[in-house]
Amino acid sequence: MEAKVLDYNGKETGRTVQLSDAVFGIEPNKHAVYLDVKQYLANQRQGTHKAKERAEVAGSTRKIKKQKGTGTARAGSAKNPLFKGGGRVFGPRPRSYSFKLNKSLKRLARRSAFSLKAQESNIVVLEDFTFDTPSTKNFINVLNALGLENKKSLFVLGDSNKNVYLSSRNLQMTSVVSSSEISTYSILNANSLVLLEGSLDGIEENLSK
Repeated sequence: MEAKVLDYNGKETGRTVQLSDAVFGIEPNKHAVYLDVKQYLANQRQGTHKAKERAEVAGSTRKIKKQKGTGTARAGSAKNPLFKGGGRVFGPRPRSYSFKLNKSLKRLARRSAFSLKAQESNIVVLEDFTFDTPSTKNFINVLNALGLENKKSLFVLGDSNKNVYLSSRNLQMTSVVSSSEISTYSILNANSLVLLEGSLDGIEENLSK
C-alpha cells in the first residue's frame, strides 16, 4: 500500500512511500494478537502478593476447647481458617505470571496489529525530524499540526533520538519508541500510529522474516 509522507508541520511533502503488504496488508490473526497482548500485560504484573496461611499465622497452638460435648464443631487451634484472625485457605503466593510465546507468533501478532491500523487508516508517515534541544513545546506543536493533540499517539523512530524522546516524555497521551522496541500492545493502545520514514526499513526487516 502507498502512503503520503508529511513533514512535521503536517503538510504533504509531495513524496510517497510503499508500505509492505507482508507487514501492513495481511489478514489480521486476532488470536495471535490476543496471546501477545496477554503476555505483555502478564509481564507487567509483579506477582508479589502474599497471604498468610494457617501455618504462618502468629498465635497459640493450644486446643481452644474440648473435643466433645460443646454442641459445635471440633476445633484444634485458633489459627483455624474458619475463625477471625485465622489463616487464609489457599491464599495467593508470590509467583511469576510470564509465559513463553514463539517468536514467529509474536511477529505475526505485530504484523496483524499494523494491518489493523492500516485498515482503519490510522497510520501517518512522517519525514524524519529532530530537535536541537529537548522541548515539550516543540513536540506539542508537532502534535497540533498533525491533529493529534487530544488523541493517544505512538511515534516510532528509526534510531533512538534522545531529544525527541525527552520532549515527549511528560506527555500523558503520547509515547515515543524506536522500531526495535515496538510491541503489539503499544500499537493497539494508540489511536494513531506515526511512523517516521527512518523506521520503515527496520519494521519491515524485523517482521518480514
